[in-house]
Amino acid sequence: MQGASRGGLIESRKALQGVLESGADWSAVSEDLFSVAGVIDGSATLRRALADPSRDAESKRGLVRRLLEGKVQPGTLDVLGAVASQRWSKARDLSDAVELLAVEAQVAMSESAGRADDVEEQLFRFERTVTGSPELREALSDPQLPAERKGQVVDQLLAGKAHPETRRLAHQAVVAGRGRKVSTAIEEYLSVAAARREQLSAVVTVASPLSQEQHDRLAAALGQTYGRPVLLKVVLDPQVVGGIRVQVGDEVVDGTIVTKLDAARRHFGA
Repeated sequence: MQGASRGGLIESRKALQGVLESGADWSAVSEDLFSVAGVIDGSATLRRALADPSRDAESKRGLVRRLLEGKVQPGTLDVLGAVASQRWSKARDLSDAVELLAVEAQVAMSESAGRADDVEEQLFRFERTVTGSPELREALSDPQLPAERKGQVVDQLLAGKAHPETRRLAHQAVVAGRGRKVSTAIEEYLSVAAARREQLSAVVTVASPLSQEQHDRLAAALGQTYGRPVLLKVVLDPQVVGGIRVQVGDEVVDGTIVTKLDAARRHFGA
C-alpha cells in the first residue's frame, strides 16, 4: 500500500490491537474480518461507499454499524469503524486492509500460544509444497474445483502437521484468495507476521540440513547484521551441492558450490 492507504492501515492496526487487548474473542474477530473482506469484495457499491473520501468518517462508521451491528462481534465493529474512517488511496486497499487485519489476529493468537515461529515455518512449508507441485498448484487454482474440495485438499496436506492458525491461513489463501495465486497470498500473510513481530525472515537454501548449532549461529549472525531477530526458513535443495544461499528480502548472498562452479565456467568460457 502507498500514500494514504499506508497510514490508514497503521491506524487500523492500532484499533485492532486495542480490541485484542480488551479481552475480545480473537478467533471470532478474525473470522468476522475474513467474512467482511469477502462481502466488501463482492459489492463494488459498498466498497466505494466505505472508501469514499468525500464522506466524513462518522457517516462511514454509521454505515458500518447499520449494516453489521448484531451480525459480528462488538470488537469487530470497532475495528471496521476504524478502517472505514481512514482515507484510502484505492477502494481495493480498504478490503485488503480488512483481510490483513484478520491475518494479524491469527498471528496474535499464535503469539499468545507461544507458537508463532512454528506457524510461520509451517505456512512457508505449505507454500513451498504448493509451488513445487504443478499438479497441486493447478488444482488449487482451478476455478472449476469447488471451494469445499479445495479446503479438503488443504486439510489432507496439513492434517496432524500444523497448528490451527496455520490451517486457517492456508484455507484462506486457497479457498478465498481474492484473485491471487496461493503463493502470493501466503507471502502477504508472512509479511504481516514478520511486521507484527518486528523480525525479518531469511530463506536459507542448503544441500543438507543445518545442525542446531549451525542454525543458531547463522540466526545470531544475521540478527546482528540487521539489528533485529531473523527467523530462518531452511530449504533443502541437493542441486546446490554444498555451501549456502541466504535471502533476506531483496538481498541475496549466494555461496553455494553450484553458483561458484557456474561463475567459474562463465569466466573460463569467456
